[in-house]
Amino acid sequence: MKSEIQLAFENCKKENRPALISYIVASDPNKKKSLQILKSVSNHVDLAEIGFPFSTPIGDGADIQTSSFRAIKNGFKMKHIFEIVKEYRKTKKTRPVILMGYYNMIFNYGENKFLINCKKVGVSGIICVDLPWPENKSFAKKCKKKSINFIQLLAPTTTKDRIKKIIRDSHDMVYYISMLSTTGGKLKVPAKKILENYKKIKKINPNKNLVIGFGITDKTIKSLKPADGLVVGSLLCKTITNSLKMRQNPVTKLNKILYNLKNKIL
Repeated sequence: MKSEIQLAFENCKKENRPALISYIVASDPNKKKSLQILKSVSNHVDLAEIGFPFSTPIGDGADIQTSSFRAIKNGFKMKHIFEIVKEYRKTKKTRPVILMGYYNMIFNYGENKFLINCKKVGVSGIICVDLPWPENKSFAKKCKKKSINFIQLLAPTTTKDRIKKIIRDSHDMVYYISMLSTTGGKLKVPAKKILENYKKIKKINPNKNLVIGFGITDKTIKSLKPADGLVVGSLLCKTITNSLKMRQNPVTKLNKILYNLKNKIL
């Protein structure tokens, strides 16, 4: 049986376009509002990533850090992620949900307990930023047993031999980090160069769904259209922050931004 993630990519390929993947932080600005944001955002995207806020993130830029700190300040607890996904799944039954965060929080919560709850509420996949291959093999196997995708990460500095091994052990989706930077940084590498690296990786296993993240904005997304999927996160978090500063409902501006992003890749 194909996973929700695999089916989402297949649907996008039928439409001859990349999957649009959103990222927002759980409980930003609070649990109730982030659920509203998630439901609204998912109307425009093919897969939805939800980050769990962490006080000392190693891969997050300023915009995502701001969202995380706001959520933590407003009382975020790990159980809130599962409550958000559970409520979301009541209306969005087939839209894949991917949790993204740091292993420290999973470890403290308990791997088995974490995966049991993921399965219970309908999590489709997990990205663990600081749990690289091969250290993630054991946890990835546990995910697979629960029919949850563990999504491996590749960087521009990953060697060809290592890429082959990571792709061999990967599930239905692999995440390629476009540049050596934290999230939200200006795209320091020309899109042409990113796609050159991307195509080299894609040749190793053309059937594997390979997405690009980091530096994806309304200005760069069209030039990276050949990818299987494109992740937009910092732009959305920044929009939430700016809306809150203006005392506006973030949903209104997010809908407009995602509508425009979708049109650029059709």
